[in-house]
Amino acid sequence: MKHIIFITTGGTIASADSEEGLVPALTSEELLKYLHVDEREVCIHCEDLMKIDSSNMQPEEWCIIAKRMRDLIKEADGIVLTHGTDTMAYTASALSFMLYNIPIPVIITGSQLPLLHPLSDGVDNLRLAFEAVLSGIQGVYVAFNRKLILGTRAVKVRTMGFDAFESVNQDPVGIVDAHGLRLRKDLLLHADGEFHPEIELCKDVILLKLTPGMNPDIFDMLAHMQYRGIVVEAFGAGGINFIRRDLIAKLQMVVDAGISVVVCSQCLYEYSNLSIYQPGQKALQQGVIQGYDMTSEACVTKLMWALRDHHDQKEVREIFQRNYVHEINIPE
Repeated sequence: MKHIIFITTGGTIASADSEEGLVPALTSEELLKYLHVDEREVCIHCEDLMKIDSSNMQPEEWCIIAKRMRDLIKEADGIVLTHGTDTMAYTASALSFMLYNIPIPVIITGSQLPLLHPLSDGVDNLRLAFEAVLSGIQGVYVAFNRKLILGTRAVKVRTMGFDAFESVNQDPVGIVDAHGLRLRKDLLLHADGEFHPEIELCKDVILLKLTPGMNPDIFDMLAHMQYRGIVVEAFGAGGINFIRRDLIAKLQMVVDAGISVVVCSQCLYEYSNLSIYQPGQKALQQGVIQGYDMTSEACVTKLMWALRDHHDQKEVREIFQRNYVHEINIPE
């Protein structure tokens, strides 16, 4: 008999109406009643870890979740985690790195409509999450709208539609159709070493989206605030302006100050390549790190994870040149 841990953290799926709008209310046991699970086939242990809107889910909460999963791994064949959709992609990516080489499945899901609503998408999403756990895969995934997505490839792309998440720059690892859950074995994660969870993160990391005319002094401010890592969403394939407002000179300043800078693209699909155009090559000369086809969520959480042990810039660069959990494809 499979032993599954069902952990709730709040979010829309567990929400109910209040005077201040929707707030998390339902417990894990109340959520489970909607699934009608046959307890003769699977043993499910319910646990309410927290009750928060995912807008309030931050690195401190990621560490709490990761620590709890580390403690539960010896008694579980898999874990289902419910979570609000707004920051689900960040949590999924963070847990993918923090729980690197986890030998059991961790499936994260939620819904766009509360489970109390008669038309909620939550029941189908929960059923997919439990089916994915029972399949015996390894690693962290997001289960949503009949798709199973790598934790480092999931991005929320819709605010209201049930098809809220897309698998960016990688096909979904599983889909549900008339044949049931069909898995792409070539895309699944496989533990390639011992499970040694790293459950600490550097919280001094920021994501900065470039806009035309941005004041370069913003980088002085970030350095003054003692940020240790900056992820820059550049234009297109990696464009960064240096005429009139010289952002590249500021990048050199922060890199010289010991701050690790990762550059990815504002474009959702395909990869950045700073070597193509003059602005990108100038940025590379200043020591920035390429994010290639990583999502912004993966860039941010991987940088937090890379900086957890006070790595110097060379070590951080080496970490970003390695693919850990299918988060990056580095072009030849």
